[in-house]
Amino acid sequence: MIKFAELYEKAATRKGGAEALEDLLSSSTILDAGDLAAIPDDRWLSQASRMIFSAGFNWKVVDQKWPSHEIAFENFSPNAIAHFPDERLHTLASDASIIRHGGKIKSVQENAVWFLRVADEFGSFGAMIGNWPTREYFDLLEKMKKEGTRLGGTTGQYFLRFMGVPSFIASASVEAALRQSGVIDKALSTKTAQRATQDACNRWMEESGRSLTIISRVLALSTDA
Repeated sequence: MIKFAELYEKAATRKGGAEALEDLLSSSTILDAGDLAAIPDDRWLSQASRMIFSAGFNWKVVDQKWPSHEIAFENFSPNAIAHFPDERLHTLASDASIIRHGGKIKSVQENAVWFLRVADEFGSFGAMIGNWPTREYFDLLEKMKKEGTRLGGTTGQYFLRFMGVPSFIASASVEAALRQSGVIDKALSTKTAQRATQDACNRWMEESGRSLTIISRVLALSTDA
């Protein structure tokens, strides 16, 4: 399998050298387990919901309207939202100050209920995420897809990335780099490809001492595809 140093060299060549590449990589926010666990669950639910509302929609519009979402959803307190009556959800679906998508509005409540279950088991949602082994990242994605609502695919991946979790984004360029590197020969959405990718990333992390976020970004930057 290709070494991380080779991937890094490809990315550096494309971006004008190692110094320029490091400037790009330095923009990544990567928090440790303690910092992630310290983030209140309402902030986790807010970002998860923001990614859900952004999926298939203009992100700039979501950004502009997000302060209104914070008000409408009581600052994304899981306990408050979990107990919203149906009438409250119906009212939100006609509230012009927010994005009026019934399914996405309902997902906020469903995820709030899930967050409370996670907090009962792990102490908080942040504690579960912070203590989840990076070497089992794709298992975390699967858990979010199965137990959460609308948190599969890149929606869940961007949610984790924006919260500072060491994370992997299965973008088209990353998938192309994995194919070119001989890591996968099937779509990254398949279990086989995900296992191969996790194994490769674990080796690259060991080899380089870099985080999963940096591994993912170097892959993306290493190809023109």
